[in-house]
Amino acid sequence: MVDKVFIESANMKNINKGIKKDLRQHAAEVAEAMKKLYPKPKTELVYANEMQLAIAVMLSAQTTDKKVNEITAALFKKYLTWDDFAIASLPTLQRDIRGVNFHLGKASRIIKASVIVRDKFGGHLPRTMDELLLLPGVARKTANVILQELWDITEGIVVDTHVTRISSRLGLSNEKNAVKIEQELMSLFDKKYWRGISGAFVLHGRHVCKARKPECEKCVLKDICPSAFLEN
Repeated sequence: MVDKVFIESANMKNINKGIKKDLRQHAAEVAEAMKKLYPKPKTELVYANEMQLAIAVMLSAQTTDKKVNEITAALFKKYLTWDDFAIASLPTLQRDIRGVNFHLGKASRIIKASVIVRDKFGGHLPRTMDELLLLPGVARKTANVILQELWDITEGIVVDTHVTRISSRLGLSNEKNAVKIEQELMSLFDKKYWRGISGAFVLHGRHVCKARKPECEKCVLKDICPSAFLEN
């Protein structure tokens, strides 16, 4: 649990901004700014039902949503149900998703997860974190996305590469492990912000706070971000 931790910029410009405060207060200011900019953030993955969302999120690890959408446009015309994936030939499915990173392992996990959904859960995704985590290829990130997007259930904060990067730049977490980052963020943000903050960070990371060249000059957080302009 993060209690009264203070953030302080490494350069004098940001120190002079007075960015030194209780970290929970800092988190609240970030959350409110993100809420105004992204009032209802949604995943950019294209899906029509719960199966399609689950498969798309499983495919999205270390792969852009744009690439996943390209792959699933054909994939979901061929595989219409959980049973279609459960009985799929592994080499065939591996070829069908070969445009995503780590497609060999992902294909195997998708088949195994589909068998469990079909046989253990009657062909429907379970609606609890613990049950979703029983599925191969589903970690907390995937489970959080599924719960939030499909049923508006918030049990945690989605942590992907964008959330990891932005949390670090904002001085909210220096952890590298996604589970530890999620725990820190959950301790900093009031629960009412949990769903919105992850979706907002993902969109902000794609379009503003980019990995290679963050566009600090147009960022709404530039006045409270200890990393503002340091990487430009």
